[in-house]
Amino acid sequence: MTNPWIVCGALAVEAAIGYPAAAQRLIPHPVVGIGKLIAALETRLNRDADPESLRRALGLCTLVVIMIVAMVAAHAATFIARHMPLGSLLVIAVASLGFAQRSLYEHVAAVSRALDRGSLHDARVNLAHIVGRDVEGLDAGGITAAALESLSESFNDGVVAPVFWFAVAGLPGLFIYKTVNTADSMIGHMEPRWRAFGWAAAHTDDLLNLIPARLAGIMIVVVGRSGWTTMRSDAPKHASPNAGWPEAAMAGALKVQLGGAATYDGVLHNRPIFGEGARPTPGDLHRGLHIYIRACAVLWGVFAVGGLLWRP
Repeated sequence: MTNPWIVCGALAVEAAIGYPAAAQRLIPHPVVGIGKLIAALETRLNRDADPESLRRALGLCTLVVIMIVAMVAAHAATFIARHMPLGSLLVIAVASLGFAQRSLYEHVAAVSRALDRGSLHDARVNLAHIVGRDVEGLDAGGITAAALESLSESFNDGVVAPVFWFAVAGLPGLFIYKTVNTADSMIGHMEPRWRAFGWAAAHTDDLLNLIPARLAGIMIVVVGRSGWTTMRSDAPKHASPNAGWPEAAMAGALKVQLGGAATYDGVLHNRPIFGEGARPTPGDLHRGLHIYIRACAVLWGVFAVGGLLWRP
């Protein structure tokens, strides 16, 4: 287990500065490197002519390779930290790269500000940075719903889950989670090209998110003071065993309706509906962001209390 104060420190650093654009220009974010490695392996190994069984096996090999790379990098950073003065500061700095509190807030807030200005074009442009669906033609309600769904799901993927695995297993746990989650976002799809090759990545990501996704949903319900019934009843409707928990929790907390039909790459997908309220309005996005901030605060509070009780 990681010292809770180190977890709090990493959360504080990421919330305060994120990964500045100047740093990004000098040294790309580690996730960019992971993505390039996954893309290179997928291009080389995922051949349409191969049988499905071979593509699934090669996808598993790809996942194992990138997990080994992540594990070696994590252990190297941990070793260096243990043998240098104030090594915990290095751990805090490295771990902060695995969280997305600040960037998630900034991306969703950009959508909200564009809606407040009445600029649907800018709102769609900003929304396209955080969702995979087609954004052209979405009205204000559709943009708001998509942003809220991304906010709630990414609260788990970008905040709760990486914090959970860092707390449980240190930098190795964090690095493994981020690597698997990145692989799932790139190749863990149901389209024919990735269905077999990304099978291992998708199922491993599901496994790693089983506990964090439910914790994320509970935190949203707690700070929203509503939504428990909606979360319990609607979360299982989602095709993912995990994504429905924070999304249904957000729908219940805001008393709005999320989900429903959406278009991806020109193909209409009939998704389940979460919640029984009206479709959300731009004002609900403000409320959703406030819930997100309070949920992050709860996460900080949990580890602060843990730090007070910590006995090495």
